[in-house]
Amino acid sequence: MSTTQGPSPRQIVVVGNGMVGARFAEETARLDPAGERVHVTVVGEEDQAAYNRVLLSGVVAGSYTPDQIRLPVPDTPGVTVRTGVAATALDTERRRLTLDDGTHLDYDELVLATGARAAFPPVTGVAAPDGRPGEGVTALRDLADCQRVLSLARPGAPVVVLGGGVLGLEAARGLVGRGMRVSVVESSPWIMRRQIDQPAARILAAQYAALGVTVHSWRVASRWVPGTGLELDDGRVLPGDALVVTAGVRGNTELAKDAGIEVEHGVVVDDTLTTSDARVHAIGDCAQHPGGGAGLVQPGWEQAAVLAQRLTGTAPHATYTGSSPLTRLKAEGIELTAFGRVHDDEDSEGLETVTVSDPHGGRYAKLVVSAERVVGAVLLGFPEAAATVSQLFDTGAPVPADRLALVQGLPTAAPEAASEGGGQRTLVCRCNAVTRETIEQAWLDGARTREAIAGATRATTGCGGCVRDVNALLSGLNDTDTAGVG
Repeated sequence: MSTTQGPSPRQIVVVGNGMVGARFAEETARLDPAGERVHVTVVGEEDQAAYNRVLLSGVVAGSYTPDQIRLPVPDTPGVTVRTGVAATALDTERRRLTLDDGTHLDYDELVLATGARAAFPPVTGVAAPDGRPGEGVTALRDLADCQRVLSLARPGAPVVVLGGGVLGLEAARGLVGRGMRVSVVESSPWIMRRQIDQPAARILAAQYAALGVTVHSWRVASRWVPGTGLELDDGRVLPGDALVVTAGVRGNTELAKDAGIEVEHGVVVDDTLTTSDARVHAIGDCAQHPGGGAGLVQPGWEQAAVLAQRLTGTAPHATYTGSSPLTRLKAEGIELTAFGRVHDDEDSEGLETVTVSDPHGGRYAKLVVSAERVVGAVLLGFPEAAATVSQLFDTGAPVPADRLALVQGLPTAAPEAASEGGGQRTLVCRCNAVTRETIEQAWLDGARTREAIAGATRATTGCGGCVRDVNALLSGLNDTDTAGVG
């Protein structure tokens, strides 16, 4: 009696072992645990396992160790991860990837998850002609950069951060927490220009000043002098033993471009996350989708999940149509959440705006409503309101009549349409799309600590912005359990 074996699994090669490439492998292993449908080979240039780059500023601050930000590696027969090896050429006709160790990988489908690298501005002394950072200069894109930052500047030493966006401010908070004297330089009129409005930025800058970080907005760097500091366009020189550059990124698109795949500022993909070559896909920071998403972990992870569903055949019609990004500043002692249409003119037709400004208390709130739905918000120092308002934004539920109470985090009477379903489908962790219901079920299944909840649901393993909410939910559940026992 003979047995007939089924077809061998299709070969998927993933270029890039960052957060998005690793998540694609994890999703594929979850959908095809035995590796019967596909076999995934991930190649990563770094010598180590994948880790959470979003939390690198926490490593600089000392809040996390490198081991604490490691990402899970699928322990399944359908996934192979090769570290310390880089892709050098892609032959789309032969469907073959060439690696720098002289080996080749043939594929049925190829996934580009090559991410992005720091963009060093054309400022004298900041970067060498070959693009490498100058003396005393570093980016903050990987663990090696973290070590470089900490080796360049010691407690009490001056450090300059070039770039006042989210990453720059998080890095600055981490550095000042290590006892360094920090200056932030931002070329825009105010810090976090893309995410928040100017009144919020003024209060945020004042909060940073109180921590010991000096913010220089609307200033352009003109020269970096190693051992001295950063000279600005107005002639001032900011002292600095180190310069940390967080002034933007550039997608790693060279492999695709050299292979003849369509590239603009990223590798162009459609809603199926397919490039101009039908067998090559792109996800994460290297991808350019009409709905945006580059630069944030949540869209990259959503793309990884959709592509894993498509390529394993578990949901061949799955598509990615864009995302609604939400920014949480991960800086100890500062609670800031921002999303949506916060820069629209307050007099714009159809928009209703509620603003609360409390510079003395370091608090600011702006709520933007259109057609009884939240379309934008900036919430600085209002963590309770941030949780509620972001839920309204995610679900599209009608806003309560008392807008002022809402932005202050006070109890409000929810509209009837918003209360249907008992609130169980409340999204707690946006990065991983984990609902309150999922966390409560994990708790019932025995996950009683945040670490256990993270292992069971992935909540808190993304940007870390939901740690507070998960801890509060767990505290309530555990208190209820204790009361029940008594």
